[in-house]
Amino acid sequence: MRLKGKHIVLGITGSIAAYKSATLLRHFVKEGAEVQVVITPSGKEFITPITLSALSNKPVISEFFGANSGEWNSHIELGLWADLMVVAPATASTIGKMANGIADNMLVTTYMSMRCPVMVAPAMDIDMFKHPSNTKNIETLSSFGNIILEPDEGGLASGLVGKGRMKEPEAILEEVVKHFGQKKN
Repeated sequence: MRLKGKHIVLGITGSIAAYKSATLLRHFVKEGAEVQVVITPSGKEFITPITLSALSNKPVISEFFGANSGEWNSHIELGLWADLMVVAPATASTIGKMANGIADNMLVTTYMSMRCPVMVAPAMDIDMFKHPSNTKNIETLSSFGNIILEPDEGGLASGLVGKGRMKEPEAILEEVVKHFGQKKN
């Protein structure tokens, strides 16, 4: 239980790599963390909130307000609650929004409210990853103090082979455990 008592916000974006987020979430919970999932609307096209809710034992947050109840999902409270935010997978679109303060969805608004460290795990095709605008946005996020979890090289969903694959859930888990091991409370 290496993450016992830790509060993690897991941000999920609209990437085919979102299927890996279920495994990552399961690892965090098995290690004792309490996890709140925040997913973009396009992320829900790749993995369902029901799956994520079952794994986290918490409702998944995607919108600012509950559709039927009118309940407000407070990004401010999440920013105060969390010990760490992990955005995995992070698409080029979300990375660009995070780097430029475009808070037009619950995930980016939550990110901008975080008082804790943020880890970002890019996931995209090789040419998108190498594009100068994406490179600049990642550099900007890094300059803000975000921890960039460099993507792996390998087979991509497009059939191409190269850098852009989201780090495997086990490797991200170890980065998170290492992060908390270095941080003495």
